[in-house]
Amino acid sequence: MKMIKNSILGLSLITAGLLSAQSADMTNILKIGINGGVAVPTGNASASFGADLSYQNLVTPGFGLGVATGYNQFFGKDNNNDFAIIPVAALFRFYPKQMGFYAGADLGYGFITGNDYVNSTSSVLRPDGGFYLKPEIGYHNRDWNFFVHYTKVFTGDKGEIGTQKYNAGTIGAGIGYNIPLGK
Repeated sequence: MKMIKNSILGLSLITAGLLSAQSADMTNILKIGINGGVAVPTGNASASFGADLSYQNLVTPGFGLGVATGYNQFFGKDNNNDFAIIPVAALFRFYPKQMGFYAGADLGYGFITGNDYVNSTSSVLRPDGGFYLKPEIGYHNRDWNFFVHYTKVFTGDKGEIGTQKYNAGTIGAGIGYNIPLGK
């Protein structure tokens, strides 16, 4: 009986070692993905589509820190009212399990690019950028992340320029691919 218990204990330790070895090669991860969304609140933009690029280091198996950037194109309601956001942000992720639900956020600065004016008939200058916030929740496995997000660049106290509300926010969904970089 004692030999069976020792065999089970030995097999358990070997299995745990193999499982941790499989997750240990995912300590440093490059993430690439795409996202899309609808503008909220409605204002000068109607929708967005973008690409994400980030680097993540798993500080613990359930918590990741890193840096994030990308390019998000906002489609204006006017033909001349398109603009883009290029974020430079810190990445925070919480993974309760190796596969399943996760939550996180990107926090930083969002650079706004495009036409210098809010629209073609305005003399109001577009802001250069502001505080960038992108909370997200989703599902992850070893290779993929599927998520929903809220993305916003806060351009002022009220988010307004003159009398026109300037909208640089979306609610949307995205998908990302994880590329392991090793330990």
